[in-house]
Amino acid sequence: MGAVQGTAVQGAAVGGTVDAVNRLTARWADTATGGTVFSAAGVWPLLAFLADGASGAARAELADALGMPADQAAAAARELLAALGSMPGLNSALGLWTRRELTVREEWRAGLPADTHGVLTDDLRASQQALDAWAAERTGGLIERMPVTLDEDVLMVLASALALRTEWPRPFDELTLRPDAGPWQGRQLAGLHRTGVRLDRVGVTTGPHGYVTELKVPGDNGIDVHLLLGEQRMTPGQVLGTGVDILARRLPVVPSGQLPYGDVGPGLRVEQQRCATPQPPQLSVTTVAYDMRARHDLLDLHALFGLTTARDTGRGHFPGISPSALAVGQAQQSTTAQFGALGFRAASVTAVAPGYGAARPELRHTTTVVTARFDRPFGFLAVHRESRLILTAGWVTDPTPYGR
Repeated sequence: MGAVQGTAVQGAAVGGTVDAVNRLTARWADTATGGTVFSAAGVWPLLAFLADGASGAARAELADALGMPADQAAAAARELLAALGSMPGLNSALGLWTRRELTVREEWRAGLPADTHGVLTDDLRASQQALDAWAAERTGGLIERMPVTLDEDVLMVLASALALRTEWPRPFDELTLRPDAGPWQGRQLAGLHRTGVRLDRVGVTTGPHGYVTELKVPGDNGIDVHLLLGEQRMTPGQVLGTGVDILARRLPVVPSGQLPYGDVGPGLRVEQQRCATPQPPQLSVTTVAYDMRARHDLLDLHALFGLTTARDTGRGHFPGISPSALAVGQAQQSTTAQFGALGFRAASVTAVAPGYGAARPELRHTTTVVTARFDRPFGFLAVHRESRLILTAGWVTDPTPYGR
């Protein structure tokens, strides 16, 4: 991957695209009721290109979901895709496949990235295999199949793929974690632990729904994973939404080095400990490994994605795409996220188918130790550090068992 192109990233930020995508992340998180992983960054460009070719109520609903006027959407999507393509550690792609008999307006197709257009043949099995191969290749095998299924009613498939990978400059140690309270009490989990001196990696904010502890785990290529632990009564959407507000600088985070002694936030404690020799303040982090997969039918949340009218097959909604009458028959996303001792990786494929780890010395000194424990359900955001664009988000309820 090449170096980050500052102009592309800045353009996305100036145009409000990053904020628009992150707001969609927050709204999507509000619908979560259990463990999940999703990527609004994978959905947003598809909605934008659809909006560009839509008319009437479908166009207005898509614009509302995008958070910007429909006539600005295609340019913003191109800018976003260019920014994604320049980010180290991230592979992104957009694909369009159409049936031979479908006429696609050249002015709409010309607005898509180059070399994206393929053909759906009458051999549905061969065409499905080609789409599955595209998904697997673009995600490095993390997602093996295109989430939509071809049938005779599918005239077109518009899809995006994102695959991100980052490694921790300082790996975690692996250990067995047995929580003594909470939903994971009594389970033997694949725990991760490391210590450091950067107390500013963790802090606490007060959001509209309660306190949230944020831990930043920096990757080696400009992609960071933010772990978010809220009060036990808080919902996934409230915790993840607070994380989005932190990224947008709407909520300040108080670093742990500025906090008093005691239990200062969810899963966070600041205390003095004795030590044999003078030591700098220390951050001790314990969390869990996780390996998550999710499948989302976007039409189940049609209002969230601006697809309410667009799914009405009784008439066409995209005259700017084709003179043929088109409606959204399928809209799906497959997503995966893996957090381990060495790093993080995630992928998503989104598709819309219209039409369809001795003897104790004398302890003479003291040091400040900040302990952060993520040993009950928590949220995470995988974020491009420079632009603050959220690439993948999720809520962890089923961490990896120890020994798996």
